[in-house]
Amino acid sequence: MNKLFAGMALGSMLSMSAVTAQAAEYAIDIEGQHAFVNFKISHLGYSWLYGRFNEFDGRFNWDSESPEDSSVSVNINTASVDSNHAERDKHLRSADFLNVDAHPVARFESTSVTASEDGALEIKGNLTLNGATREVIIDAQHLGEGEDPWGGYRAGFEGSTSIRLKDYNIDMDLGPAAQEVELILSIEGIRQ
Repeated sequence: MNKLFAGMALGSMLSMSAVTAQAAEYAIDIEGQHAFVNFKISHLGYSWLYGRFNEFDGRFNWDSESPEDSSVSVNINTASVDSNHAERDKHLRSADFLNVDAHPVARFESTSVTASEDGALEIKGNLTLNGATREVIIDAQHLGEGEDPWGGYRAGFEGSTSIRLKDYNIDMDLGPAAQEVELILSIEGIRQ
């Protein structure tokens, strides 16, 4: 008899999760800071310099049954760049790099999402940074989704892409090992 009830309970939970995992709009969780926009770039070919953008917001639409119908939109406050070194951050905000006075916001708008059979996602979109807009491809993965302890529903992803500095009007020569910067993204959203 206990096996019968256990089977019914499991069936009920699976039905409920099938109902909750549906197409929806999510706000990126910046209030609880469960999202990160990080970067790394080679320093002279000897080590890595890591940093992040502390202030950003965005939304995404996600349907695990139809990933191709998904979309992402993110706005980044470029002055919030943080490499854990005040003088370097001041230089990164200058016209040599991000030129934050002229271009205070960087934007990413997806144009397509493709899912492969192994679950990997390819998110194509336009990144506008420092007055230039270029197409980028983010290699991403859906980490999971479900109810949270506060009565909400969340979905999480990770991804990465590399961009060439010169494509975004950053002409500062940092040496041959530092022509590209890798963006590392960790995004958790709350269903609206």
